[in-house]
Amino acid sequence: MQTDVLASAVRTTDGQMLDQNAGVIGRTRVKAVYVVPTVTEGVAVAGTVVLRDGGVSGDVRVTLNTLVGSTTPDYITFPGEGIVFRTNVYADVTSIASVFVIYG
Repeated sequence: MQTDVLASAVRTTDGQMLDQNAGVIGRTRVKAVYVVPTVTEGVAVAGTVVLRDGGVSGDVRVTLNTLVGSTTPDYITFPGEGIVFRTNVYADVTSIASVFVIYG
């Protein structure tokens, strides 16, 4: 059983998830996702994070939606060994302040 985990760099726009040294995260398992919603004038808007395997047109591995009015960050863990990304992890974000993944 693998127990080592790492935290990605924070993303605020669409793009490849990067490690803490700005390198592209290759094949990995995403164990958890931390999402900070966009808050405008004290109200959070609904947002979405889509994680794809293989870039902007890659296969969708998971879609996460935030709730309207929820101003607190969401921390979502995945069961077992997490979700496998065979090529890399691409984040497509809509109305999200920031996102990072825990992987290993």
